[in-house]
Amino acid sequence: MSAISDPPAQSFRLSQLIYDSRYRSMTIQVIALILIMGGIYWLARNTVQNLSELGKDFDFGFLSQRAGYDINQRLVEYTNDSTHARAALVGILNTLLVAFLGCLMATILGVIAGVLRLSKNWIVGRLMTVYVEGFRNVPLLLWIIAIFAVMTEATPQPRDFRGDDPDASMILGESVAITNRGIFIPSPVWGDGAMLLVLTFVASLVAIFLFRRFAHKRQEATGEILPVLWVSLGLFIVPTLLVYLAYSATGARDQFPVLAVGAEQGMTLEEFTDENRNPAICALPRTAAVNLSTDLRAIGQRASIVPVETSADLQSNIESGECVLAVISPEAGETLVAGVEGVALAPLEDTVDRGRPLQFERPQLAGFNFEGGLQLRNSLIALWFALSLYTGAFIAEIVRAGILAVSHGQTEAAGALGMRSNRIMNLVVLPQALRVIIPPLISQYLNLTKNSSLAIAVGYMDVRATLGGITINQTGRELEGMLLLGLFYLITSLAIAGVMNIYNASVKLKER
Repeated sequence: MSAISDPPAQSFRLSQLIYDSRYRSMTIQVIALILIMGGIYWLARNTVQNLSELGKDFDFGFLSQRAGYDINQRLVEYTNDSTHARAALVGILNTLLVAFLGCLMATILGVIAGVLRLSKNWIVGRLMTVYVEGFRNVPLLLWIIAIFAVMTEATPQPRDFRGDDPDASMILGESVAITNRGIFIPSPVWGDGAMLLVLTFVASLVAIFLFRRFAHKRQEATGEILPVLWVSLGLFIVPTLLVYLAYSATGARDQFPVLAVGAEQGMTLEEFTDENRNPAICALPRTAAVNLSTDLRAIGQRASIVPVETSADLQSNIESGECVLAVISPEAGETLVAGVEGVALAPLEDTVDRGRPLQFERPQLAGFNFEGGLQLRNSLIALWFALSLYTGAFIAEIVRAGILAVSHGQTEAAGALGMRSNRIMNLVVLPQALRVIIPPLISQYLNLTKNSSLAIAVGYMDVRATLGGITINQTGRELEGMLLLGLFYLITSLAIAGVMNIYNASVKLKER
């Protein structure tokens, strides 16, 4: 009986790297990687040599140098004495701000326009068609410039709000002013108890999420539909409102003394400001400063609020002369009067309210412009609206295509069960359409973020204008600046795509 033995294994040969299908793909990838790395090395070496011949080196030390230029729109503290790195941070935050606002508004406009374009109402459908075709077929830059021109030329000047019979007036209860220098709106000011208010609001959001999740599971298990909308609105508003009212009732009306530098005993606020016009204010909490500023404007004075965080900061500002008026609790005020050095500090006859956990500082006309509140500059508004309207037109078509991708039998079946048209759209059509809508929607978000670099056309100081513009011109570090600029847009795009892909995976249809 003969035994069958395995054939001897063949030894490895270099030719297998090309002719053997098991190794060929790996060989091609390794060769491609080597060529790419070689090309990158050649470009980098050639760049360094050319820079050396021009007397330059490759260095990011310029980021620590003084910037020397102002930025009108900023979310964090910045002066022209700040560094180029700080200027770049301000530009990055401005870019992220307009990108976030644009994506949010474009999504809302796109969903509404996409749904209404399928409306059976002929006028509504045609109006949405005009919007979509009009905006997406005109270059974005033209819309940015057009909206900026409207905001600049068709709105009143601040001086038009002055007088007993002004040519223009504020809206929404004398709280919002629309001018050719921008829109002035009330700004939030946080006072004592603000942290408790924020924690209550966050807890309300968590409760809304848990309740909606519970209602969804309950509906899938039993078919019972819970009043999700009204319960969510109640959880969103009631707890925070109760905490706000309770805290306001207990401490908002507490009277804090007004301490003035160089004041005589028994002097009133009006008498003091007659001698010291337009004083600077330091106060703890900040809401007390807003209340004092309102009182000063009522007697025709302008006030600048110097932000302070602690009693030590307040005392330091008084001793250095940065603040002329101070507002603090009565107990801390006595300590401050006794502890301040080199400055005569005395309480005035007037007092101010301590303030609520959250107040809003209204803009008021003072001098040649509005002061107080929050200014939305025309450049931000033009860029925000243009990006939103332009991208919203593309999103509308994406939403319309997603809805049409859902079988009409789904709508008919839901209608046969007695569901109303709005619930059919919200519970049947849109959830299925999302799997078609989300992927191209990601591309639109990326386009909007990168299109925000057109901000320089209207003077909005985004990262393209700061890091990629003025900083490069001042330092001569064009290569380093452009590399950092490209890296920022790359990281931002990857972050947006990553978050949206996670959401896309959560809404895709799951097989049972």
